[in-house]
Amino acid sequence: MSRPSHDLSEIIALYGTDFEQKHAPTDQQRSVLSKLSECRTSPLGGHVDACDACGTIRISYNSCRNRHCPKCQATSRERWIEAREDDLLDVSYFHVVFTLPEELNPLFLLRSKTMYNILFEAVKLTLEMFAGNTRYLGAQGGHIAVLHTWGQNISFHPHLHCIVPAGGATQQGKWKPLAKAAKVKYSTYLYPVKALSKEYSKIFMRLLKANIDIEPEHQPDKQLLRKLNEHKWVVYAKQPFFGPKQVIEYLGRYTHKVAISNHRIKSVADGQVTFSWKDYRHGDAQKEMTLQATEFLRRFCQHVLPFRFVKIRHYGILSSRNKLKLRDVQFTMGIVVEKKPKPSWQEVCKQKLNFDPELCPHCKVGHLHTVSTWRARAPPPVSADHRAAINAAAQKISF
Repeated sequence: MSRPSHDLSEIIALYGTDFEQKHAPTDQQRSVLSKLSECRTSPLGGHVDACDACGTIRISYNSCRNRHCPKCQATSRERWIEAREDDLLDVSYFHVVFTLPEELNPLFLLRSKTMYNILFEAVKLTLEMFAGNTRYLGAQGGHIAVLHTWGQNISFHPHLHCIVPAGGATQQGKWKPLAKAAKVKYSTYLYPVKALSKEYSKIFMRLLKANIDIEPEHQPDKQLLRKLNEHKWVVYAKQPFFGPKQVIEYLGRYTHKVAISNHRIKSVADGQVTFSWKDYRHGDAQKEMTLQATEFLRRFCQHVLPFRFVKIRHYGILSSRNKLKLRDVQFTMGIVVEKKPKPSWQEVCKQKLNFDPELCPHCKVGHLHTVSTWRARAPPPVSADHRAAINAAAQKISF
């Protein structure tokens, strides 16, 4: 893929100060913008590489590694996916999306950490309720939940994407398929969507009333609660994945996404930002939207997560505490998991991204080797000859 013409750090550098003066972002938002603006620039430190064939010198700057950065997700995503490959079962998986009424958006923006936790907990309790019901499964199910907070036009739209295997583990450690899927390998049925939506809304509202502070400024008013009770809550069940390979492809697309990729930014000029977006309501039509740069940054900052907030969570049979039970189930399916060493980022690039970061970009034959490094916000490296010249000059100075 070709390099994007514009990137988010460019917008922050040009219009970040205007945005802060106009919208007064939180400390966390300000911190994230600062890290993104410095990504792959000299303040974060870097290293000097030399080619062992042609002698070409290349200076590279370190990445910010922030999870909101469009530049820093590729290797993290591939490492996470490789770790998840070890947990796959030879069954079908479902993609279920739990959405929220837009009336809750102001409350999510005001109390983001509390509200996100309520969302995760409501979805967990809902899926556990259906899995534990003998009418549907009667076993311990599991799922991976991934939080997304954006729509295609960078508007605020919190929802959970869930990957759910078609079955669960019994107390004896044996795999039990869904009742409707007992005779087929890859089921086309999970749980009734209408029933899921109804129970999900009830559980969410119960958790909302129990967790929101009693202070008047934080407590949802009665009119809002009435609207939420009357609102149609939507749970969207997509077609199931037909085998582990499709699950891995899905994980690659969704788990480490950020609010907008740099390739979607088409122009940055005259205080405005134009970006592409897909209009799902009109046949997935490709469109472009132009916003004031400060409004663009305001929308982006709505998707900055609370400090150290975990946005990918594993539950039930797929959780870390049940790893041994999962391995037992895999063994009964003939799946043997071999322990592998954690690959370096260079190996990830070669094996997963079809890119060799150590190959010389000039001669395409030799390989780059690091000859010098410097830390973040440190002075540039000084060679031995330069240091000797400084010492010689210092000796000539008389005090």
